[in-house]
Amino acid sequence: MIRSFNNTEPKIDKTAYIDVQSTVIGNVTIGKDSAIWPQVVVRGDINSIKIGDRTNIQDGSILHVTHASEFCPSGYALSIGNDVTVGHSAVIHACTIKDTVLIGMGSIILEGATINSECMLAAGALVGPGKELESGFLYVGSPAKKLRELSEREIDFLLYSAKGYVDLKNQYMLLKP
Repeated sequence: MIRSFNNTEPKIDKTAYIDVQSTVIGNVTIGKDSAIWPQVVVRGDINSIKIGDRTNIQDGSILHVTHASEFCPSGYALSIGNDVTVGHSAVIHACTIKDTVLIGMGSIILEGATINSECMLAAGALVGPGKELESGFLYVGSPAKKLRELSEREIDFLLYSAKGYVDLKNQYMLLKP
């Protein structure tokens, strides 16, 4: 379901796939060749959400933001870059995820956190508020800790994963009425 909030309509590139069982609300921008899979909620009601190109948000994930208040004057928007794979049931809240990142299934990323390019976050990892993850590493645990440097093959896999989901969403788009 795609719907406006406070007279703001989501902006979705014509090449993006939005599953009919997902929900996209309000101040949301979704880039080229991206995919929002079943049961995903992308709720841009109190701040903006930007999802880049060739990024996929897998089943059951929740994306939300933080409003402006006396506790956080500008609030926190959510920005997800290009070529990002977000695994099933992730909670992505008011943070920044840069390009070419893999977010493991069931991970939680909280307000003001930044995940820099070419990072892998293991399944079930928790990235706390304001934490910044350095490029080129695998992070695991709750709270997330740097485990080791990514291999060249793992870095190549990040783009492979994103491309694979572009190919899959293209198959789904052929089925759309």
